[in-house]
Amino acid sequence: MKHRIKPVAVAVAIALSAFAMQQVQAQTTLGEVVVKTSKIRDAATPDEVGSTEIAAQHAITRDTASLLRDVPGVHLYGAGGISSLPVIHGMADDRLRITVDGMDFISSCANHMNPPLSYIDPTNVAKIRVFAGVTPVSVGGDSIGGTIIAESAPPQFAAPGQRSLIKGEIGTFFRSNNNAMGGNLSATLANEFFSINYSGAIAVADNYKAGGNFKTTTATGRPGHTLPLDEVGSTAYKSLTHTVGVALRADNHLLEAKLGYQNVPYQFYPNQRMDMLNNEQKRVNVRYLGQYNWGALDGRVYYEAVDHFMNFGDDKQLVYGTAFNGMPMSSRGRTLGFNLKGDIDLTADDLLRVGAIYQHYTLDDWWPPSGTGAMSPLEFQNINNGKRDRLGIFAEWERRFGSQWTTLLGTRYEHVETDADNVHGYGNMMGGQFTEAAAFNARGHKRTDDNVDVTALARYTPNNMLDLELGLARKVRTPNLYERYTWSTWGMAAIMNNFVGDGNGYMGNMDLKPEKAYTASFTLDLHAADRQWEMKATPYFTYVDGYIDAVRLAPGTTTSNQFVVLQYANQSAHLFGVDFSGRAVLAKTSFGEFGVRGLMNYTRGENKKTGDELYNIMPLNGKLSFTHQYDGWSSAIELVGSARKSPVSSVRNEIHTGSYFLTNLRTSYTWKNVRFDLGVENLFDRLYSLPLGGAYTGQGMTMGINAIPHGIAVPGMGRSVYGGVNIKF
Repeated sequence: MKHRIKPVAVAVAIALSAFAMQQVQAQTTLGEVVVKTSKIRDAATPDEVGSTEIAAQHAITRDTASLLRDVPGVHLYGAGGISSLPVIHGMADDRLRITVDGMDFISSCANHMNPPLSYIDPTNVAKIRVFAGVTPVSVGGDSIGGTIIAESAPPQFAAPGQRSLIKGEIGTFFRSNNNAMGGNLSATLANEFFSINYSGAIAVADNYKAGGNFKTTTATGRPGHTLPLDEVGSTAYKSLTHTVGVALRADNHLLEAKLGYQNVPYQFYPNQRMDMLNNEQKRVNVRYLGQYNWGALDGRVYYEAVDHFMNFGDDKQLVYGTAFNGMPMSSRGRTLGFNLKGDIDLTADDLLRVGAIYQHYTLDDWWPPSGTGAMSPLEFQNINNGKRDRLGIFAEWERRFGSQWTTLLGTRYEHVETDADNVHGYGNMMGGQFTEAAAFNARGHKRTDDNVDVTALARYTPNNMLDLELGLARKVRTPNLYERYTWSTWGMAAIMNNFVGDGNGYMGNMDLKPEKAYTASFTLDLHAADRQWEMKATPYFTYVDGYIDAVRLAPGTTTSNQFVVLQYANQSAHLFGVDFSGRAVLAKTSFGEFGVRGLMNYTRGENKKTGDELYNIMPLNGKLSFTHQYDGWSSAIELVGSARKSPVSSVRNEIHTGSYFLTNLRTSYTWKNVRFDLGVENLFDRLYSLPLGGAYTGQGMTMGINAIPHGIAVPGMGRSVYGGVNIKF
């Protein structure tokens, strides 16, 4: 299958690189690369997970999305062990803009098993910024929820006069519940103007165990292979990630290039019918960053190639009679992207941000034939030569009025074009493949959307103990290729197209229109002048016109205890809620500093057309941590709780989950360049269900839509002791 690269994008990439090289070569005096930040205090203040918080979780998780679990308003859809999907205020996956080192990745999988954050190991993350409320147009686009920006460490250079810089880091970890273990290594060699860096990580884990028996059968459908009643099937994984970066600097100009490679030999999924048996990503990322007398220029061009393969893993039935052996599924994604942004200092009180984006994405999703039965003799073309192109521009004006007011006003325009070629099924009469493929092929597939985002923010600081922020926004998202172009209602095919983990089958809809979201958000930030204590509250409301929900393909079907086949459809919805967070230093004594921090979130979502609840909305939940620091010691007792998940989405037969309360213990010790971590998750080994974990489809005859039990939620992990060590040199 050929993938076409637009000549204009190649020309832009070459021009950008040539310009950057000229800037570097033109300099004669070497110095630190400095890109000045705005003199204006940003009207939009994202939550930031910094290097200290990230280092504290290296031994706890190898799922980068899990680094966000202490950010107010953010939760996680359960998925594979390293591939959770972040949720912001009830909106997840493609409804969010998620970038990794400035690159916009797209999941090239019918189950979204390879989301953007899965491509960077937590040990390679320097910081993550989260815009959970109203998002500035300069960091938004093609999304209606918030924005998540993950960044690795910037290149490091030797200090002026220092001949060379050699430094690195090595670490390892172990977790008892699922025998998870792994390691990470990074090293940098640099002088004043050149830097080269390598970072790599490996992680491997078995299935984890719940805090008790949660199912009634041990059968997996594989002869001689069973699972204990407390073992959560299809939760094992293995991942290897490598990144090499080189950088050149001269005065206030920086040119860097990063080559990334990731291979996941296997990652099993407890809430999907299939498992990922190989995923390979290769990427190139080239960036120019420069400071000029008028402001700053930031340009980037990147290319990503993903090859993805699925079939049944160890815990799911592979052989079905004599007709076929497994259900191989392959997908191939290619992305070429270009981003350019300029920060222009108009006056001491006015900053103008302008920028452009171009992204060309192609996708092939095909299922090779298997055996001589229902899955033969041809390959099943799920999406044939799918294409999704984005071209966008934005402008954003930020202004300071005196010392108390800062405002931001921005608009963004994006032209999004999607298309796909004709398809065919396995080439037999099963499931009406001939009829449905013919109906799909008879229509024109090209769709064009012109999307406009608008954001207005105001920040008021009456004194050094209070900040008030008000935001209004209109944001638009074009449907993804799976939402528009998957075409079969056949149960066996439909259940393979599911990226929400509810066990149901899904069919696309070429007539889907973009989602248009209108959001209002208000933040009250009350704090001590020295931030020794702070309290923050953020109520929000979003109305979505054209919300992509689901309808049942069999009108009038009211079954509530089975998996069903659904089709995507534009309806309307609203979401509202409030986030609370706070922290305080309780006491400073000769025994150390004692503190407390906590957060609480409430979200509600409703389909305004049907009155049904929106799917996978996190119930009322909270977290309270009591902390202690003394010299190199840092410890915490963490209490985590959630209310019962009810009501739920009836159209999807969503599963209720009960309330729970968990206790975690953590401690770490840092001595010079060595850090030790030790802790216990779920100290009392509680059995509980993950509110956003979806339906348990982790074992058995998962190819049949109702050949496995309905109504079992994916449970959380039982008690697990973990430890880790990290050494810097």
